[in-house]
Amino acid sequence: MGAAEEEGAVVVTGASGYVGTWLVVKLLQAGYTAQHRSETPSNIVKTKPLLDLPGAGDRLSIWKADLQDEGSFVDAIRGCTGVFHVATPMDFESKDPENEVIKPTINGLLGILRSCKEAGTVRRVVFTSSAGTVNVEEHQRSEYDENCWSDIDFCRRVKMTGWMYFVSKTLAEKAAWEYAEENGIDLISIIPPLVVGPFLTSCMPPSMITALSLITGNEAHFSILKQFQLVHLDDLCDAHIFLFEHPDATGRYICSSHDATIYDLAKMLRARYPEYDVPEKFEGIDEGIKRVHFSSKKLIDLGFEFKYTAEDMYDAAIQTCREKKLIPMTTKSVKSCAAADGEKVNACLDSVKPIVTE
Repeated sequence: MGAAEEEGAVVVTGASGYVGTWLVVKLLQAGYTAQHRSETPSNIVKTKPLLDLPGAGDRLSIWKADLQDEGSFVDAIRGCTGVFHVATPMDFESKDPENEVIKPTINGLLGILRSCKEAGTVRRVVFTSSAGTVNVEEHQRSEYDENCWSDIDFCRRVKMTGWMYFVSKTLAEKAAWEYAEENGIDLISIIPPLVVGPFLTSCMPPSMITALSLITGNEAHFSILKQFQLVHLDDLCDAHIFLFEHPDATGRYICSSHDATIYDLAKMLRARYPEYDVPEKFEGIDEGIKRVHFSSKKLIDLGFEFKYTAEDMYDAAIQTCREKKLIPMTTKSVKSCAAADGEKVNACLDSVKPIVTE
């Protein structure tokens, strides 16, 4: 791993979010000096988990910046050798998705790249893309790789759960590649599927709302789990740093360690957590449905190794949610959610609505 003295400081956008906080942990452990860009650096609830990290006192600084205010990033990025752009608007319930999710995502990423060009010190930008840029289309193939792109017209027409997120990430990444090629910016995009694992944030991360929907009974998210792929949060953050440092890294990289169907997941959860009333059948989803494979061959061929199993991911996620009282201990307590735990879960779910970072 490159030490701060050798590599210089790096910028992490969205460092108060699910992926961002863990990425900062890994960067500090690796010896980097990290700078986090936040719209509200004075918000103790969001920044405290970062400020409490080992090494944060000497090697972590929090700056105020707004993704929609392009000029606010130039001074922050100047002098840094790398940028990890993790932040993204993610409001599944937006009344105006074009202006509240899609345009801000595109403009935010392009603004970061323009700031990198103006700063003149950034050697590589790592963009956290999404599986939603790869396989959202009417008919699923058996396998996907980095050459695949989601069908934007299909997303806009069907308007499935999260459609605006899929559209925003796809259009943003395509615009970023065009800008990077025209302006000589070394850009890497890393494509994670559903990210599952422990977390530092105080509220339920958006991806965890989906991942644990069979336990919480959030049926709106079942369609996302029909044929899904997953990766442990720790593996994903290791991959970010690996791709930032590797001299031969170029282009897009899928970072997916496991493929599953909603029936695979239900079977595993019922076996490991019998205290939860996990459904056995799902209306409209064939029990014989096949898995859809996301190929991480390009990443693995570069030398990256995944460390965690699907069981590891869910055990860590459920333990963290229980410790933070974001999910009850049993299905019985889910159904009697009038107590404080239920209120906390609802409050955290509500907090996802405006704009959060991954």
